[in-house]
Amino acid sequence: MAVASKNIPAPDRVRVARALLSVSDKTGLVDLARELAALGVELVSTGGTSKALAEAGLKVQDVSALTGFPEIMDGRVKTLHPSVHGGLLAIRDDAEHRAAMEAHAIGPIDLAIINLYPFEEVRRAGGDYAATVENIDIGGPAMVRAAAKNHAYVTTVTDPADYGRLVETLKANGGETGYRFRQELAAKAYARTASYDAAISGWFAEALEIEAPASRAFGGRLESVMRYGENPHQKAAFYVNGEARPGVATARQLQGKQLSYNNINDTDAAFELVGEFAPEAGAAVAIIKHANPCGVSTGGTLKDAYLKALECDPVSAFGGIVALNGLLDAEAAEEIVKTFTEVIIAPEASDEAAALVAAKKNLRLLVTGGLPDPRAAGLAFKSVAGGMLVQSRDNGVVDALDLKVVTKRAPSGAEMADLRFAFRVAKHVKSNAIVYARDGATVGIGAGQMSRVDSSRIAVRKALDAAEMAGWTEPKTIGSVVASDAFFPFADGLIAAIEAGATAVIQPGGSMRDDEVIAAADAHGIAMVFTGMRHFRH
Repeated sequence: MAVASKNIPAPDRVRVARALLSVSDKTGLVDLARELAALGVELVSTGGTSKALAEAGLKVQDVSALTGFPEIMDGRVKTLHPSVHGGLLAIRDDAEHRAAMEAHAIGPIDLAIINLYPFEEVRRAGGDYAATVENIDIGGPAMVRAAAKNHAYVTTVTDPADYGRLVETLKANGGETGYRFRQELAAKAYARTASYDAAISGWFAEALEIEAPASRAFGGRLESVMRYGENPHQKAAFYVNGEARPGVATARQLQGKQLSYNNINDTDAAFELVGEFAPEAGAAVAIIKHANPCGVSTGGTLKDAYLKALECDPVSAFGGIVALNGLLDAEAAEEIVKTFTEVIIAPEASDEAAALVAAKKNLRLLVTGGLPDPRAAGLAFKSVAGGMLVQSRDNGVVDALDLKVVTKRAPSGAEMADLRFAFRVAKHVKSNAIVYARDGATVGIGAGQMSRVDSSRIAVRKALDAAEMAGWTEPKTIGSVVASDAFFPFADGLIAAIEAGATAVIQPGGSMRDDEVIAAADAHGIAMVFTGMRHFRH
């Protein structure tokens, strides 16, 4: 049953006479408290916060003195008391509320400076179950929600980044805050508690291996507001959720202009792809355009791998994203900057490489400190009208699969190496996906077509274009292998690959017409391997 409102209008200006400070993150705390004290604000605080203020020489009342009750149970119970919540929730212009405050000696709290136990940080650091549970804040969110609900009278600050704005507002308005200001901070406070609870509920689902919780929440912290989204008429912002997985959200941007919506989307795709290639197995480079690879290669050095990747589709590489699986060195950087590139992302970069990139002032250089683990569990989600689709991350890797040779001819060792390579890449190509590869490099990629045959034909067309641009006598699909992200429903897609010069095929299998497809392969003397795993990507 809904609670009726008394329709008491909120005042515009409210004087801040008493503040409650209870923070885990003490960044800027003492400076803020000094500013508040100078404005004549009475300070009330808890536990470690109170100690920090007292040690800084500030006059502060411990919350235990306010409640008349000591902190107990290792500090788990200290602010859950009417003297605190009554002071936060009281409607100052309601006669009944004022009478209750007087009867129970409850003083108003006009300002709540609160941030929460570092649950997300403990989770990200891989804390054990008990430590993670212990960092679930109870009193903090309760006070934040109480103060924010009563924003007609109480100012709620949950982010140290807002301390300066708070002080400026108080100084400019004679120690008062305006209603709009309090509203904005209340909205931010509820977003913070929602994000916090989302992290907790998500952790429980993960820890208890609950695949489909009855309710699912996602939260994030605003990282940046962009000029626009996928298109100029769309609004966009980037939020980070605290996941430790190396990538765009955790990267340091060493130089270049702000990342756009499309930059982030494409860079994430590029780095997830290059993460399929362990550095100890050799250098690997992926070039991405519109979230699809236009060239991927391994090599003896990153420079070699980049040049081989570029050969696959140099036209599409213009304005693309380059991802590397190792430290960006000067030799690789020197080659990459010869082609207009939007973003370079790598685990690290040498000083010499960073200096070469810096000559292109708009080129973004991101370093992540590591590679994403393609085997790691996680969630992927997308919005649909009226809801959200959630699934586990595609963490299937070809090296963990039981590959089955289904043709009379088995692949040679070189063919099998290329088949594995091609299937790794196909996992990151929009469906329907066809990838031709030779000597550890893509030589033709067909993506996102409604027909698998069309994807194969597009890949061949690109290979022919690349050969013409490079002056080769024939396309590199001659003698290549081909990977398909899903089964060939008919033999026609396979025939197109054979006509392009492929000598071996890797695909999931599972079609009603597998026998027909295998027979076509045998008739042309090519090898075929089934993976038993599909990699649709939409």
